[in-house]
Amino acid sequence: MTTTAEYTKPLPTLTDDNRPFWDACRDKRLSMQQCDGCGHIRFPINHICPRCLSEKFHWQTLSGRGTVFSYIVFHQVYNKAFAQDVPYNVALVQLEEGPRLYSNVVGVPNDAVKVGDSLEVVFDAVTPEITLPRFRLAGQASE
Repeated sequence: MTTTAEYTKPLPTLTDDNRPFWDACRDKRLSMQQCDGCGHIRFPINHICPRCLSEKFHWQTLSGRGTVFSYIVFHQVYNKAFAQDVPYNVALVQLEEGPRLYSNVVGVPNDAVKVGDSLEVVFDAVTPEITLPRFRLAGQASE
């Protein structure tokens, strides 16, 4: 989707805590923390489980499937780095496994996105270290 030389938008700061998430994305896998105490899959990344307070977890690869829980289309420039993208959507994706993740629905016009739409993850390698998880409508052909 994106060539790394042209990517000038804000990027996450890699830390020891979030590196497994970004490494999995680079490997085209969506992976999140799963509590070893109660099995809860959590996002955002945290040192303790919000359900049982256990500090023990492992990184679990998820299906990459979800639905549009909510979304908005930005028609105004709030950050100059995104000026050429306006209008663009930001969706809150309800993942099949439970967590919600903010991302974009790609490959369709903004007015084609609807709450409840089935989605599947796609990966956008924007730099050698960062690959962003984005979503497309389920069953849509790869770009």
